[in-house]
Parts: sequence; structure tokens; C-alpha cells
Amino acid sequence: MEHISFLVAVVIITALAFDFTNGFHDTANAMATSIATGALRPKVAVTIAAVLNFAGAFLSVKVATTISGGIVNEKSGVHPEIIFAALAGAILWNLLTWLRGLPSSSSHALYGGLIGATVVGVGMNGVNFDTVVSKILIPAVASPFVAGLASWGATKLAYAITRRSDEGTVTKGFKTGQVFSSSLISLAHGTNDAQKTMGIITLTLVSVGALPHGALPPTWVIVSAGAAIALGTYMGGWRIIRSMGKGLADIKAPQGFASESAAATVILTSSHMGFGLSTTQVCSGGIMGAGLGGPKGELRWSLVRRMVYTWALTLPAAALVSGGAALLARQGTWGIVVVGVVLVAGSGAMWLISRRQPVGADNVNDADEVTPVELAPTTGPANTPSPTSTTVAA
Repeated sequence: MEHISFLVAVVIITALAFDFTNGFHDTANAMATSIATGALRPKVAVTIAAVLNFAGAFLSVKVATTISGGIVNEKSGVHPEIIFAALAGAILWNLLTWLRGLPSSSSHALYGGLIGATVVGVGMNGVNFDTVVSKILIPAVASPFVAGLASWGATKLAYAITRRSDEGTVTKGFKTGQVFSSSLISLAHGTNDAQKTMGIITLTLVSVGALPHGALPPTWVIVSAGAAIALGTYMGGWRIIRSMGKGLADIKAPQGFASESAAATVILTSSHMGFGLSTTQVCSGGIMGAGLGGPKGELRWSLVRRMVYTWALTLPAAALVSGGAALLARQGTWGIVVVGVVLVAGSGAMWLISRRQPVGADNVNDADEVTPVELAPTTGPANTPSPTSTTVAA
């Protein structure tokens, strides 16, 4: 512990702050559809998600090693101020997308921040780009399609099996199933996303000689990262829960169960393989597949477009912000202080803006302004739908 300087302590605290934002940003991944269908009450849902996120943090460390010894070359001379800059960019992007109600990827914000800060701080040789491609970029493109296809098939199967059954009984049964499927996603989320902060803290400790190269996260790192993401999850990212639960499609209980089951399977498989994928993209893909596989086969394409644009922007935008922060941090103590002030001021400003139109457990399902757009509109001027937009409280 003699290696824990003041700067290292600040980096660890900032990493846990990112983990907290990751928690409330990604609560929607597990619980949005269960809350939207009424399978779980909002506060009950986030409590279950928090407990299982914490438990999931202890199940594996493969994703953590992808961060600490995979994306960044530990021997390239990465210092704590570079990691601090990376976290600053990731946190600011997380808060901005939360404010806009956009389900972007906390994971890709972290990866982008780490890549941008490392390139500016130590050069291109500091990033293992082959790992970035194989463990991050390829899963980022493939996972939403895999989850969406699996969810579409599962939704079709669910409606086919129950087409002659009583609708009330079917709904009740699938809502019960959603309690288990959403819980499984929460557990899977802990095995994937909590590990990313573990990897960042481990990388910081390796950079100052507190741990050897290739070390696994110590127990205290696992516990603290699990607790931070669990606390953030309990706070509930209500804006994003509204977008995913009510904004993408009109999800019913069979669709919710299908999307959650498909997403949990993809996340757990990827965690086992060490892929640092975006749980947000997986769960969003699952919801879109369920929407298209439902009786009406519809999505709200305005939000889908905004969401996909945000996915594409997340990694480079976080890299750009963190690269600028790293440029400042390299100037010495004054530069690090400036980065810290900007981080605190920016975070506080976005929180204050969010209070103008608060979204919470009591109004998370109020989305009357959302108008569905049919997947395959009928021809003819009278039946052609006009472009619509999805308004999310911000």
C-alpha cells in the first residue's frame, strides 16, 4: 500500500465514480422491459438489479484482464494521470448521454477514453490494437445483431406456442418469467461491466508497481467495484429506462421475456470468452428484435437512428475528450487539477440541467408523446406515416 500516492488514490476514486455512473446508466439493460410491462415495480426492479450486479462481480475476472493487460500495453509507460484523463472523458460522455436519455455504451466510453488518453500520453505503441479489434470492435458490431436475431426468433416462438391460450394467463406467466430473465441479465451485467472498473484500477496499480504485470484484481478491488456499480444501479437511470422500455417499441410480456433471455445468454457467453462487449448494445438489440418479432412488427425508428448514431460516436468522442484531458494532465499538477475541475463542473452542470425535467420511479412509464412507426408501412398517400420523433425528458 506504500505505492498508493495521492494521485493514485484520486484515480481509484474516479474509477469507482465511473463505475457508479455505469451502474445507473445501464440499469435499463436489465430492468427496462420488466418495468415497462409491469412485471416488477420500479424500485423493486432496481433493488434486485443492484444485488445481482454486486454478486455477478465475483463470478469472473476475464473481462478485467482484457482491460488491464489487453487493450493497453502495461509496459508502455502508462501513468496514473493518463488513466485519470481516460476516466474523465468516459464519465462526461456517460453523463451527457444519460441526460439525453440515450442508451449509449458505458463500456465503449471507457474503452475510447482509455485508447485516446494512452495514444496522447505514451503513443500508438501503448495500445494493443489487435486486442481492440478482436475483443471490442468485432463484438460491438456482431453482438446487437446476434441478440436481436435470437430475440426475434424467441418472440416468434413465444407467440406461436401461446396463440390459443388465454391472454391473461399468458401475460401473467411471462411476467413471472421476466422476474427471472431480468435477474439473469443483472447477474450477467455484473460479470461483464463491473470487471471493467476492476481492470482500470488494476492497471493503475500495475503502473506504479503496486502489482506485478499480468496480476489479477485483488479482492478489495473486486469488492469496491461491485459495490460502486451496485449503488449506481440502485439509483436507477430512469431516463434511459424510459427510452429502452417505452421508446424503442411497445413491449409486451412475451417480448420482454424473449429479449431478456436472449440478451443474458449473449452477455454471459461473451463474459466467459473475455469479450468486453457493450451490454447496452446487446440489450437494445434484444429489445429491437422483440419489437420486430411481435404481432405488430414495429419499432420507433427515430429513436433507433439516434441510438445507433450515438453508438458510433461513443468510442471516438470519448477518445477525443480523454486525449485532450491527457494533453493537459501531462503538463503537471496544474493540468491534472484543471482536468479535475472540468470533470466536477461538467458533471454538476449536467445534474442541475436534469433537475429541470426529472424522471424517476413515479413517472418512468409516462411516455405518451411517443408515436410508433410501422416496420412495413402500407402504400398509398392516405396510409403513409409521416416522420416522427421520440422525445425524451432531458
